[in-house]
Amino acid sequence: MTSLKIFNDNNPITPIFDSNTVADSDKIDKITHKLKEVGIRFEQWSTIEIDKGATQEEVLTAYQSEVDQLINEEGYLTVDVVSLTADNPNKKAFREKFLNEHTHSEDEVRFFVHGEGLFSLHLENQVFEVLCTRGDLISVPANTRHWFDMGENPNFTAIRFFNNPEGWVANFTGSDIASKFSRLEN
Repeated sequence: MTSLKIFNDNNPITPIFDSNTVADSDKIDKITHKLKEVGIRFEQWSTIEIDKGATQEEVLTAYQSEVDQLINEEGYLTVDVVSLTADNPNKKAFREKFLNEHTHSEDEVRFFVHGEGLFSLHLENQVFEVLCTRGDLISVPANTRHWFDMGENPNFTAIRFFNNPEGWVANFTGSDIASKFSRLEN
């Protein structure tokens, strides 16, 4: 289930906010509000049943109206689908690729068709851990320090939006902060 925990960046143990303590009926609104306050776009889209083995074209066709609306709002030039399962022989390398704090020169925008992923955003002196699940859209602004964990047994499909795919390169900060915070357990 979608969740948000906020920590002081020097205390990875005790959250200063935990959406799991909020009533379920208010949880998504509270998460959306907390993230909006720090410039992070977060939405929940209605989900469509899609086979886990669906092709990129099938996924994009199923969400065509939502994809088109976001492209029109934000001017994205490229959209694709990324899918990873626990039986992928390269899952460990894929996971390791984004576990350390980094930035990108463009927004990192993901819509979770199914599965989950943990985005940790290092904003000012706080870390926002956003567990994204099916139906969640998150947009991490360009140059935001963050890391992403898909867990040891990844199982997700996500639609990715790009302004410039060549610019979507991880620029690592050299900080070890990510190693001090939670990992996704799956």
